[in-house]
Amino acid sequence: MDTTKSRGARSGRRRTFSSHSSRPRSQSSSRGGRRGFSRGRGNSRPRTKRLMPTFDPTQFINKNPRQVAEEVYKPTHQFKDFAIDGRLKKTIAEMGISTPSPIQDQVIPKILDGQDVVGLAETGTGKTAAFLIPLIEHKKKNFKEITLILTPTRELALQVHAELQKLTKSFRFYSTVCVGGTSISPQIRQLRKQNQFIIGTPGRIKDLIDRGVVQTEKITAVVLDEADRMLDMGFIHDMREILGTLPEERHTLFFSATMDSKTESLVHDFMKDPAFVSVKKKDVTNSIEQDVVPFVHTHKFETLTELLSDESFTRVIIFGAMKHSVEKLGKELSQHGISSESIHGNKNHGQRQRSLNRFKSGQVRVLVATDVAARGIHVDNVSHVINYDLPNTFEDYVHRIGRTGRGKERGKALTFIPS
Repeated sequence: MDTTKSRGARSGRRRTFSSHSSRPRSQSSSRGGRRGFSRGRGNSRPRTKRLMPTFDPTQFINKNPRQVAEEVYKPTHQFKDFAIDGRLKKTIAEMGISTPSPIQDQVIPKILDGQDVVGLAETGTGKTAAFLIPLIEHKKKNFKEITLILTPTRELALQVHAELQKLTKSFRFYSTVCVGGTSISPQIRQLRKQNQFIIGTPGRIKDLIDRGVVQTEKITAVVLDEADRMLDMGFIHDMREILGTLPEERHTLFFSATMDSKTESLVHDFMKDPAFVSVKKKDVTNSIEQDVVPFVHTHKFETLTELLSDESFTRVIIFGAMKHSVEKLGKELSQHGISSESIHGNKNHGQRQRSLNRFKSGQVRVLVATDVAARGIHVDNVSHVINYDLPNTFEDYVHRIGRTGRGKERGKALTFIPS
């Protein structure tokens, strides 16, 4: 449901490989990119050739990844030390959380003090709770004010919302999830009520602001979660327009895994003297076992099914280049007795959630996905990532293989290259 009431870069010479499995992909327009997923519009839009990958995956072969012992972080706080409501402390304890993660330990006091914060942290560091916990405390004292949380994908918006529900079970807070791919009418109805939190993707939030449904004058805090992913997906104009409509006197929190010129520009233009906190995890290119799988074009699918016959491939994410090829591959795998689901931009919100839930629950062993559709998806115990079609960039490669080997788990990544 969209609405709930909760209680409460490598240098050097590079070769280029191209995959023979799919036709060239069209480039989406800037407007389509900002909405998250481009949709076909007949033959009115000219097709342009898909950019070929610009790095050599063989340079990342690593059959014996280093098991680097991560430095044990010694927090300077316990949750009981934070100046937050006792009911919130009790809920955190009931969730089995006793010691703050590094990002929580460093960020929560600053947000409680009302500082703007730039948190450089990757997925899996506990950053969602790091900004939700102090924002819940603020909201308890300012019930009529609104906190806006922007996320790059529908799935991440729902994950943030689920975490909010858990943390606010002892409070009578209302929150609405506003994402594309679902009917806008129920969201408009719920936004006419008093909400303490609005969570959504930039395209849908901008649409609702343009319609006059989101009362921007009441927004006193805004969170940009996974800002680098929003920029990668083409949301820069929507993000700037949204931030430009908000009151100047507001609390702005910015979380990103990386900091490039675009993110620096946003920070410079829309934040006031922010505190910077950096929590970087292990280098995934060193800690995940990586190899390549040479294939002959006419036997590519058979090479894949042979791999998947190995019982060690217990939970697998396969990345494809295009929406239609991902859908086709998922169906072909199922027809060959390999339980599979697919997620891509042509599926509506409900279909994507059903596919993802079947994968998370173990009802299917394989999830086939496009890069954009998989952003923000975090599933534990993924044994293998398979790059069936090559990623376009090194950054995409790192994002893909980071779906496995999460935390202290071991993981393997395999990349198909034409022989």
